[in-house]
Amino acid sequence: MIVALIDSGFGLLPTAAWLRKLRPDLDLLLQNDPDGAPWGPKPEQWVVDRVLDTARASLREGAEVIVLPCNTASVTALEHVRAMVGPDVPVIGTVPAIKPATAACRKVAVWATAATTASAYQADLIARFAGDADVTGVACHGLADAIDRGDLPGVAHAIADAAARTPADTEGIVLGCTHYPLVLDDILTALPHGVRVFDSAQAVAAQTLRRMDALGRPTTGAGTVRVIASGRPARLPTAAASFDSGRILGAVQAEPAV
Repeated sequence: MIVALIDSGFGLLPTAAWLRKLRPDLDLLLQNDPDGAPWGPKPEQWVVDRVLDTARASLREGAEVIVLPCNTASVTALEHVRAMVGPDVPVIGTVPAIKPATAACRKVAVWATAATTASAYQADLIARFAGDADVTGVACHGLADAIDRGDLPGVAHAIADAAARTPADTEGIVLGCTHYPLVLDDILTALPHGVRVFDSAQAVAAQTLRRMDALGRPTTGAGTVRVIASGRPARLPTAAASFDSGRILGAVQAEPAV
């Protein structure tokens, strides 16, 4: 069974790596979009059209399950993709882990891109799920872009800046961008001891496996990992090897067809 993961950049790597760890026989199709990245600042309809086009391409490549491990894609295009593919193809989106974080911590910061931090989407999630917890949005300027470049000094600078703007008595950090788990160790190092970090990559991978198994179809594959970049057969960018998830996937990725 082929599982397609769709994102503009490296945000798909953590969920894809969890799928690889949990079910190494799965065939994964990594659909990224270097030509259109980043998606966050783009107009909503542009993102919807881009994600729908990529989902159609995934179906042509044999995908039976589609994952959107990207907050922007999930917010803008998830329901559009579900409507397009119909009930026989599970489509799994991503939601920042605000609910579990605020259930466990009284004071929480949501680290996200500037666009997500200012969005009605994040405000709505906080209003719906935060309960009595005190939640602060922290825009991590340049962090996702630095991750996509494999710019480790830039990553360190962006994390230090976000940590400095996080309230001192924060108990939990929600990673509100799917890129950020790639640098989890660096984030933990920048935070005071005892601060808990919540991300959704493992939960999205687990939900993907549940939805996939519920289909009742054979799921065993050859364990291949293929990459399509803006519609072209490709390899993961060299910068992906800067991160554990990228190295896991890069070690088994198929060579692009000539």
